[in-house]
Amino acid sequence: MRIDLITLFPEVMTPYLSASILGRAQAADVVEIHTHQLRDFSSDPHQKVDDRPFGGGPGMVLSCQPIVDAVEAIERLDARPALRILPSPQGFSFTQQVAHEWTACERLLIICGHYEGIDERVVELLQPTEVSLGDFVMTSGELPALAMVDAVVRLLPGALGNEASTLSESFQGDRLEYPHYTRPREYRGLSVPEVLLSGNHAEIEGWRREASECRTRERRPDLLPDHKSYASSASCLPSASAAAGRWTSACSSNVARSAYGRAVQAIG
Repeated sequence: MRIDLITLFPEVMTPYLSASILGRAQAADVVEIHTHQLRDFSSDPHQKVDDRPFGGGPGMVLSCQPIVDAVEAIERLDARPALRILPSPQGFSFTQQVAHEWTACERLLIICGHYEGIDERVVELLQPTEVSLGDFVMTSGELPALAMVDAVVRLLPGALGNEASTLSESFQGDRLEYPHYTRPREYRGLSVPEVLLSGNHAEIEGWRREASECRTRERRPDLLPDHKSYASSASCLPSASAAAGRWTSACSSNVARSAYGRAVQAIG
C-alpha cells in the first residue's frame, strides 16, 4: 500500500510516521508513506494557499488551485488508483470497520485541511471521501489523518510482530477488549485476577470473553446487537455467573465511572 499525505505541516507528521509500528512497517516494505507540502503546489509567488471567505466571516479558507493541483500531480507519481480522503467533521464516522475496508485499497491519498476550511469546489471537483473522527472540531487535519493511517497500517499483513494481536482488540466484532495485566502480581493493594495466573488456557479464555462482555455492557452497550435490552450492568454482579468471582474485579472499578458518565449525559 502507498499512502500520500498533503499537508501544510509535514514536520509535524514525520516524527510519528517514522516511529514504532509505522516506522517498522515502512522499513519492512509493508507500506510506503509520503508527505507533501501543500505550498509547493501553489501558483502564488509567495506560495500562498488561502484567502478570505466570500460573504465575509472569520478565518481563512484554503484555495482550490493548490489542493487540486497537488492531488493531480501526486496521483501521477504512481499508477495505482488512490482513494481520496478528506478528514472533516461533516464526514461519516471513521470506525474499525472502515479501517479494515481501507486495507483493501492499493493507495490512500489524504488531504489535511486547515484554517476555517477548504473551498467547497475542491470537494465538488475531487469528490474525496469525507471522514470524521467524532463530533468535535480540530485546528487541522493532520492529527485525524495520522490516526487513520495508524489504524489502517497496523491491520496490514506484516505490520505487527504478532498477527493475532488485532484479533481480540476493541471493535473487532461487537465487543470492547478485555482488561490486560502484567508484572508485578500486586501493586498498591491491587492484585492480578487469579485465573490469569492459573495456566489454564480454557479458563483464561472464558474470563476474557466474560470480561469483554461486561466491559462492553458497562461502557459501550450501543455496540451490542441487542443493546436496548441492557438497562443496567446487572450482568456484572457476582450472581450473574459461576465464574464471576474470578472476573468481576475486572469490571467493578468501572461501575462508578460508567454511572458518572451517564449522569453527565443526563445533565447535558
